[in-house]
Amino acid sequence: MDSSPLNRLPEETLHQIFFQLPLRQIATYKCVCKALYSALSSPSFRHLLSTQPTSLSLIALKPSDRHISPFPTLHAFDPALNKWLRFSLSFLPFSSLHPITSSDGLLYLWAALPALRNSNTTHVRNSSQKSLVVCNPLTRQFKILPQLGSAWSRHGSVLAGSGNTVLVLTELAILYYSESNDVKNGDVNCGGVLSNWLKFTSNLPSKPRSPVLVSDVILALCDVGSPWRSQWAIFKTKITNMEKTKQWVRVEKRQWGDIFGILKRPRLVKARNDKKVYMVGGLKSSFALQSSCTTILILRLDLESLEWEEVGRMPVEMYKCFMESSKFKVFGGGNKVCFSAKRVGRLVLWEESEEGKAEWRWIEGLSGNGDGLCRGFVFDARLDAVP
Repeated sequence: MDSSPLNRLPEETLHQIFFQLPLRQIATYKCVCKALYSALSSPSFRHLLSTQPTSLSLIALKPSDRHISPFPTLHAFDPALNKWLRFSLSFLPFSSLHPITSSDGLLYLWAALPALRNSNTTHVRNSSQKSLVVCNPLTRQFKILPQLGSAWSRHGSVLAGSGNTVLVLTELAILYYSESNDVKNGDVNCGGVLSNWLKFTSNLPSKPRSPVLVSDVILALCDVGSPWRSQWAIFKTKITNMEKTKQWVRVEKRQWGDIFGILKRPRLVKARNDKKVYMVGGLKSSFALQSSCTTILILRLDLESLEWEEVGRMPVEMYKCFMESSKFKVFGGGNKVCFSAKRVGRLVLWEESEEGKAEWRWIEGLSGNGDGLCRGFVFDARLDAVP
């Protein structure tokens, strides 16, 4: 770019030129040369982008636990271009990187931090310990959150929200992190958890399934049935209620009837509206214990009126591929819900437009996931997001 006329333009003019481009093109031009990368990564250009926030809505895949690549990469699908993208994570100086969720343009990963030694060569930090790392793959900025034990990374569900709010949820406890510490004044250091993480006991009746964070409310499915027959229910709590002894309350309405009885292996998925949430599962052919499913159903719950509505049924020709699989996964968020199954070799995407029109389609080109049983999340990439 040294000999280019662009190099003679004032930085402010250069910013105004690229500010008119779609985010996809800005991200592409950042890779052209170091000068453009520097100009389009500057704080002044990120501030300009923040005046008119734009994001690139992608479907990101979690890597397989059994296949940790020496060249860590985030694999993401762009539904608008029907194209797979790869974001290098090699700028992160950690090992065993495992992307798990995203929020407001930031990516959250579990990472093994390098072991530290003091002057007597004794370990100060165990290499097996894990920490959450938050980063922006587009700008290559990152931040390490206070360290946690490896058990939290194995058994905890990570939820991320606005304002760099992070929660790690298990059946017995909730860890909460926020730079503002808006739940309680001061830091808490309990149970071996470092300061800045607030720890609260949990009164959930069983292990939480597919928890989601909707604004300041945590929602989770729990099995309240017997060892012989599952019975699912939705529980909720507010972040501000986590100090209470019995912070979780059951979400229910008498008019629901057997809404949970018709779905097999239900899952919650965050909707784009903060007042609604999706519940997805196999539609049972009967109420018998071992009844087969006829398709996969997507329901949407209005969290204010507690009214359900059906928003999608997987087409029969698609579901036939899932019938042969003993297990399938559901993930997504916003206006997208994705499905994967063993040995199918591709994903199914349900997507709803701004006008409320829904579409089902296949996502081809899936690779590197062994048996094809993928997990993932929606990643709204942004250049102005700062860890």
